[in-house]
Amino acid sequence: MRDILTNDANKGGALTLDTGTHVLMGVALGSLASLDPAIAHDPLLSRAVLIGTLAGSQAPDIDTILKLHNNAKYIRNHRGITHSIPSVILWPLLIVGVMTAVYPETDWFRVWLWTFIAVAFHVFVDIFNAYGTQALRPFTKKWIALGVVHTFDPIIFVLHLLGIGGLLLGAHPGYTFFTIYVIIAAYYVLRFRQQANIKQLVRSTIDGVTEIITVPTWRPREWHLAISTSDEFYVARIKRGRLLILDRFQKRPLPDHPVMNAAKRDENVAAFLSFSPVYRWEMNEYDDHYEVRFTDLRYRSKGYYSFVAVVQLDRNLNIVSSYTGWIFSEGRLRKKLELAPN
Repeated sequence: MRDILTNDANKGGALTLDTGTHVLMGVALGSLASLDPAIAHDPLLSRAVLIGTLAGSQAPDIDTILKLHNNAKYIRNHRGITHSIPSVILWPLLIVGVMTAVYPETDWFRVWLWTFIAVAFHVFVDIFNAYGTQALRPFTKKWIALGVVHTFDPIIFVLHLLGIGGLLLGAHPGYTFFTIYVIIAAYYVLRFRQQANIKQLVRSTIDGVTEIITVPTWRPREWHLAISTSDEFYVARIKRGRLLILDRFQKRPLPDHPVMNAAKRDENVAAFLSFSPVYRWEMNEYDDHYEVRFTDLRYRSKGYYSFVAVVQLDRNLNIVSSYTGWIFSEGRLRKKLELAPN
């Protein structure tokens, strides 16, 4: 194997709010709707609103079905158009339209209103993790990812479970989840303060920082970081208030090289580059083929970078095999490349 080009200077040591949480949020919003007396005193309307909030809390993630096609389509489109401004408007109309055909007559305006709130709330909360959304489409395709909570946050999940437990014990649904959401709002404020302190620590430790991407873990006091300066990437971790530098890479733009140019035409690589804001690349030459690898620096677990794109090309620069997605060992990646279509 011969290393043609790489942007790796020094090797140091060392994904969506989950469906379950969104379901619980649908229940929570249906419960909050009971604060409206018209809904609270009409069982038929109350059930319709709950159906609407449950459906609305799930609808934007229908793009998950793209996984059945391939990872490239999924990565390019997940949390894209289905989380856009037009979709936030259309989803409630579609859901309520279907309901009117099968559900007895009721106050459809209130059903639409709470379904709209559920859809909008789904898109809104998705911007707070590191994966983010394209919530401002069609005005921009920029990913909005605030990086203050994990995609599965156990505290948020447990608070919702406690709320549902209160309902089973006879607590008032509206007041119960109003209280829960006040606590969750305070939790988000705390997470933003933690993030601000982390960024201040990074800037005081590393000179010339231009960007800090925070990737919270499910552990409240542990964060992963991808840090950029004008000429380097740092991969780091915050654990109990301490900053640990795990890896350090020199930054280089993608070269105007025949192998790289051919690799960028691959569907998997193009999907990766459209999604990843901070990555390193390397090109290797073997006896009978070339291999180009892109590694997202935000996702590091047990010393392995789990989100990658790899493409193999023959000596004539024809694509032989490629893969993009989350992978947790080199052995599994090699199997994926062997199974990928030529």
